[in-house]
Amino acid sequence: MRTEGFFEWLGRIIGTAIRFVVDLLSGILGGFSQAIDDFINGLARAIGMDVSIFSLIFLVIGLLLLYSGIRAFIRKSIIGGLVLTFLGLVVMSWLIA
Repeated sequence: MRTEGFFEWLGRIIGTAIRFVVDLLSGILGGFSQAIDDFINGLARAIGMDVSIFSLIFLVIGLLLLYSGIRAFIRKSIIGGLVLTFLGLVVMSWLIA
């Protein structure tokens, strides 16, 4: 009779510890997820684009093209800089409403 009470107590303590860890991680990851969601929504609202995975991919591609165009201008490659900057501006203009 005495051992049943001990194992019940031990199980309750371990269950409480597991529940605490799961609740803690859920709160931390939930807050991190909400922060990312708020950041993406704020960025999209400021730019004037829709919030979708394709819009975010095109945003990254457009920014990379603009960055490459600026780097080409710094390397004194005028034609490459003009082409990359133009392509970056075209992609970015598709996004902005």
